[in-house]
Amino acid sequence: MAQISCGYLTCMNTDTSTAQLVNQLSEQVSRLARDEIRLAVAELKDKGKHAGVGAGMFGAAGVFAWWGGLSVVAGIILALSLVLPAWASALIVAAVLFVIAGVAALMGRSQVRQATPPVPRQAMDNVQEDIATIKERAHR
Repeated sequence: MAQISCGYLTCMNTDTSTAQLVNQLSEQVSRLARDEIRLAVAELKDKGKHAGVGAGMFGAAGVFAWWGGLSVVAGIILALSLVLPAWASALIVAAVLFVIAGVAALMGRSQVRQATPPVPRQAMDNVQEDIATIKERAHR
């Protein structure tokens, strides 16, 4: 029996029986599927590694941005301390920051209230209207 190379799958000449060809096809398709799964796993591992490194970099960026913000706050306190006592400057900046935090918390609470309960009210109302319309037309 002579073999002819046909790329990934190995082709046989006409001396091979149909049963042998089906058996070889089954083995080759199985091997191809396993190889493709291995390739997919390797690719996903690589992508996962890059995603993890990227997430870590975003975290580091957040930490440095936080430190930068704290430095700005310290600079504002020091600038105000040229006009007021340092303790008064620190209290004024802290009060402004607490007001900003309070406003942000109230806005966040308002947004959360709009999101709860997590029920699609508008869609449910539309379905109920559709049912009522269908019932009304069915009675006519």
